[in-house]
Amino acid sequence: MELDASDEISRLLSADALYQMGRIEDAHKTLLVALSKSPHTSPILARLALLQLRKGFFYDANLLIKKVIQIGDTSCLQLIMEIFREEDRKLLQTHCHSRAVTILKNKQGDTYTKEAIAYLSLAIIASGSQARESLLVRARCYGHLGQKKTAIYDFNTILRTDPTNVQALCGRAFMHLALNQQKEAMDNIVSALTLDVAGVVPEILSLKQEAQVFITQGLSSHCRAELNQLASDRSLPREESSKKLLAIGEALIKIDATNSAWHILLADVLILTGCYEKALEHLQEVLGPTPRSEPAQARLGFLQLKKRDTAAAIHNLQPLAGKDPKDLGFLLHLLDAKLRHSLSQAAAEEGNALEKDQCPEKALGYYTLAVLASNGNPKYLRLRASCLSHLQDFSRALRDLDKVIQKHTANDLQMQVEDFCSRGRLFLGLSDEASAVEEFIRAFQLSPSLALRSVSAQPGPKPLAQMFHLAGQHCLEEQRYEDSWKVVQYGLLLDENSSDLKKLRGRIKREVSWGCSIH
Repeated sequence: MELDASDEISRLLSADALYQMGRIEDAHKTLLVALSKSPHTSPILARLALLQLRKGFFYDANLLIKKVIQIGDTSCLQLIMEIFREEDRKLLQTHCHSRAVTILKNKQGDTYTKEAIAYLSLAIIASGSQARESLLVRARCYGHLGQKKTAIYDFNTILRTDPTNVQALCGRAFMHLALNQQKEAMDNIVSALTLDVAGVVPEILSLKQEAQVFITQGLSSHCRAELNQLASDRSLPREESSKKLLAIGEALIKIDATNSAWHILLADVLILTGCYEKALEHLQEVLGPTPRSEPAQARLGFLQLKKRDTAAAIHNLQPLAGKDPKDLGFLLHLLDAKLRHSLSQAAAEEGNALEKDQCPEKALGYYTLAVLASNGNPKYLRLRASCLSHLQDFSRALRDLDKVIQKHTANDLQMQVEDFCSRGRLFLGLSDEASAVEEFIRAFQLSPSLALRSVSAQPGPKPLAQMFHLAGQHCLEEQRYEDSWKVVQYGLLLDENSSDLKKLRGRIKREVSWGCSIH
């Protein structure tokens, strides 16, 4: 300094040396001299602020810090933090954080938010980038200003050293949500909930209603998808997943306890984990004195089935069978083979009783339950197809018989013939006589005697022979000689004395050359 009185760097080095020797007053005087020569230099102002804080002069310190912020050059603080003692750095950190919180609490507007960010940045530098609370508040300020990616950077800084920080996980989730990165948002929310449900719920409730709805719906969908996966694949590990799903279910109810869907979802999680009594408590919240919720009734039916009360179970399960088979499928996946067999058998018996009493509308739900519980057993598909036929719903009945035919085996010839004849009768119900004839022919090709026995009552041999005649004529008009010949031959099995069929057979013989293979 004696060689060059204007050398600012030498004066700062001298002040720093005096500080480290404990000569605080001398360091302070040296910095005041330097300030008189360079009043707008951040390194001098920052050092003086630290010394003023050490001496307890908080007002003066804050004025100096404000000047540093106004100048906008905070890079000098990195070097200063290496020189000053930990307790003095802590003073600066605490002061700057408190000042930022005060600004945010008492003043509104982007200008004040940016001022708070500046104080928080100083606090973070003073801490060596370890000030989690300051990082958290600054990230939220960036989010408020629309700087979402910068906010995520601050949240990531916290989570690198503290992966279990629930507030940082929530904050990062909300930023991802604002960026329309839905998967990342859900992953963060679920991680936070697994750690601390009570801490996450207030964070979600602090959001706008639209965002709350989006998050709760997303959590519900995530939970339902994982529930279905765990139910359908029992080899998957359940302990960790169950903990996560329980956290989601509990959080949804804390967010909105009046939503019956959340109670049902949590009941499903409890059913999956075997906590049947707790599941029943949540179902009671939905059912009340006059049960109206079919999904809740179905869960009640599941619990009754577990207690071997099959009669009550099928009564509660069947309403859901025809309306939401996927939802019912979740419950059925949790049953063992023995319980599913007894359920499908009891449901079919109830359906048969209702059919006998000429109540096909009521019987349909029980047959559907039997079909779902048995994984599409052909026996129950046939019963449902018959019931649908009585209800004049021929198209759905045909779809059931399609599934039955796909499961045909070589050792059930009689049932195969009957299935094709049943399809023929259904096509007649749809006034599609051409398709009906095709189905009856398939039955005759398998066994003429069994086919004759099946059609003898309905539609009857002679009326059916007339349909064969018309079909044969149509084939001949289109010059499909082999098809026409086949139709006539099977038609004569139905009515060997039919003059119309005999005439048609003669006409075919005359119109085709004998080189054609029609026999």
